Amino acid sequence: MSDITIRLAQPSDLPALLAIYNHYVVNTPITFDIEPRTLAQRQEWLDQFSSNGKYRCFVAAEGNEAVGYACSAKFKEREAYATTIETSVYCAPDRVRKGIGRLLYTTLLGALEGEDIHRAYGGVTLPNAPSVGLHEAMGFRRVGTYTQVGRKFDRYWDVGLFLREMR
Repeated sequence: MSDITIRLAQPSDLPALLAIYNHYVVNTPITFDIEPRTLAQRQEWLDQFSSNGKYRCFVAAEGNEAVGYACSAKFKEREAYATTIETSVYCAPDRVRKGIGRLLYTTLLGALEGEDIHRAYGGVTLPNAPSVGLHEAMGFRRVGTYTQVGRKFDRYWDVGLFLREMR
């Protein structure tokens, strides 16, 4: 893992980030998207992030290739939620359980320390022991479960809600 660098996401990362995300769309219940995303849709997603502020996206890169990412985004649209964020982390399927998710989350959460953020939430489709373990290792605690909240692959899935206090 010594060849991994963490940096801000950039437009040239989009094809790799799209491939990572679409792997999980097509093959797993980890995301509740049903249809693969397009490059244009992922560009719109990337446009919400900046190099400072509450909404950022960091990439784990091996050389010039993005092999994972972690981001913070709006939790909900209403103004009262402005000090709450939602976090996500995804790694290329051949890079999971190698410490990259922890590096990404460490960088993301560290970069957000000075921001006006009260709470960070992460949703984990259950069961998913590796993601639960990562969130707990990063200071998140499970505060609830949305039971059978999403249907994918002809089955209903629960989502665990994980909270990290930011101040």
